Amino acid sequence: MYDVAIIGAGVIGASVFRELTKYNLKVVVIEKENDVSMGTSKANSAIVHAGYDPKKGSLMAEYNVLGNEMFESLCKELSVPFERNGSLIIGFNEEDMKTIEELYNNGKNNGVKGLRILSKEEVLEKEPNLEDNIVGALYAPTGAIVGPFEYTIALMENGKDNGGEVKLSSEVVDIKKDENFKIKLSNGSTIESRYLINAAGVFADKIHNMVCEESYKILPRKGQYFVMDKSQGDVVSHTVFQCPSKLGKGILITPTVHGNLLVGPDAIDIEEREDFSTSMEGLEKIREIASRTTKAVNYRESIRNFSGLRATSDRNDFIVEEAKDVKGFVDVAGIKSPGLSSAPAIALGVIDILKNSGLNLEVNHNFNPIREQVHFMDLSKEEKEKIIRKDPRYGRIICRCENITEGEIVDSLKRSFGNMSIDGIKRRCRPGMGRCQGGFCGPRVQEIISRELNKDITSITLDKGNSYILTGKTK
Repeated sequence: MYDVAIIGAGVIGASVFRELTKYNLKVVVIEKENDVSMGTSKANSAIVHAGYDPKKGSLMAEYNVLGNEMFESLCKELSVPFERNGSLIIGFNEEDMKTIEELYNNGKNNGVKGLRILSKEEVLEKEPNLEDNIVGALYAPTGAIVGPFEYTIALMENGKDNGGEVKLSSEVVDIKKDENFKIKLSNGSTIESRYLINAAGVFADKIHNMVCEESYKILPRKGQYFVMDKSQGDVVSHTVFQCPSKLGKGILITPTVHGNLLVGPDAIDIEEREDFSTSMEGLEKIREIASRTTKAVNYRESIRNFSGLRATSDRNDFIVEEAKDVKGFVDVAGIKSPGLSSAPAIALGVIDILKNSGLNLEVNHNFNPIREQVHFMDLSKEEKEKIIRKDPRYGRIICRCENITEGEIVDSLKRSFGNMSIDGIKRRCRPGMGRCQGGFCGPRVQEIISRELNKDITSITLDKGNSYILTGKTK
């Protein structure tokens, strides 16, 4: 019997999971995929928004501003890359500048610190590669960038280290409620829990409807991106937005915490909840719109395209509430942008809901907030020499594009959950994230996984499902 079960191992489920392990509770995360951070949390803009956009009084506004303030210290505790690079919302005409003034006033009302409206000259001084026809911009110095899947994985690892449990490859197929929740999984087993958190992303309404009366619908919205090589990483230093529309915050251009450049996303409402395809037409449209911001991006240096799904709902706000008809069932749904930015604060909100619902929160005095991960290339020369003397595997470079060592890969495997894939290691410590996209280091990573986990090399997959790479020897 668990005190709390959480469905979904994205950034929301992971944030709630870690927060709950601060108390003496038996907590489990249930995830249908073979790894954590496999949905929206691995495919997004990697931005911590300042909070000027959400409407005053909304949950989005409240959680965004508070979550932004929490991120820096959390990333330090969890050894996750984070940079407060600031954001710019640029305007091309007087109508845009009126929108920017509205965003400025809304942001001030939301409690966003340091907002300023800049002149054309001030903007171009900050970002000389922007187009000359801009009129001005809103500057938000608290805007930031983060490694989103690294952050989610770190939350999960720290929660697990503090006594939480994780069940992967465990799709929820049915939920019954009597005194407690009985959660039936695809493998035929049943988990029983006193409280249940629904953090299932684009599937949240389906989970809700298994045990509650229908009260909202999730409408998937797809966004496509370009990932540019590090040769393009200094085209801009801030996250640069065009003025937002009713479909979202629009096409942005932003550096990443690892020195790449990200361009996108578009916004396409779809019905299929697992459609991660990209299209030539969509990507060309992104290029066309982004060229209004700057023509300095060399798209021949694109190393990857991807798409992510946003869990928009038929309500115009986040859904963070206990179901009216089923006590102990908490929905955390419709968490579109600024969901990543809001995640730490949403977790605190869920704790309050559980407390008000009767969950006893006795502090876990053994909780350790620190999760350590070695980022070898960030170390000083002396620190590198010291760690190599202790473990020579840190002296062997496996991924030459990203300078990732064998020691980092082995360390990630020791902390990992269950059967690890090549892309699972890629998300944890970046081998294969560079220009060649794993063309050279992929086989070596596969060998290391096989060796460290004592598994047949043909059983190691690229990512989820049956994405096998090797089937057997040819000679």
